Amino acid sequence: MKVEVIDINGKKTGRKVELSDAIFAIEPNKHAVYLDVKQFLANQRQGTHKAKERAEIKGSTRKIKKQKGTGTARAGSIKSPVFRGGGRIFGPRPRSYSFKLNKGLKRLARQSALSIKAKDNNIVVVENFEFDAPKTKNFTNVLNALELNNKKTLFVLDASNKNVYLSSRNLKGTSVVNASSLSTYGMLNANKIVLTEGSIGEIESNLSK
Repeated sequence: MKVEVIDINGKKTGRKVELSDAIFAIEPNKHAVYLDVKQFLANQRQGTHKAKERAEIKGSTRKIKKQKGTGTARAGSIKSPVFRGGGRIFGPRPRSYSFKLNKGLKRLARQSALSIKAKDNNIVVVENFEFDAPKTKNFTNVLNALELNNKKTLFVLDASNKNVYLSSRNLKGTSVVNASSLSTYGMLNANKIVLTEGSIGEIESNLSK
């Protein structure tokens, strides 16, 4: 499929780039997408939750009442979970929520996400650009020119560009990543994906292995 290239002023350059059908025009695999997004969100969880259980509660271990004759249930410790201030039964413990996915499945999920965006005409290709200094105003001008100022936008660069990244950092709903750092969640979470010309080759190289 061919997509027209525009400049950062929103004007047509008269050139078109060819996007590989094997990456941008496949039948999306929804289950692969689901698993990749699930793994991404699981990896964001710190897993530091912790509740004190019976053995960790500070308190007396004295038997609080005699075993028989009270007419109530037997009780051996004030730290028992049935009493107020006692330990929690099977409380949360620190753990990792991460799980493994095969490289082939993750590659398929990214191809599916790109195909979904391409089918909905939500992929924009711009000329390679950079800024002389990190200024939020410069990036805002680019968004206005591309009519993306009120949309969640993901900019994909071919290489790390510190000035472009810093210029976008304060803008809500806008993300800048390298082609090697593309995630399925990031692509699906954006309304529009803006690819620089140089990033297309790297994306196709990474996702066709």
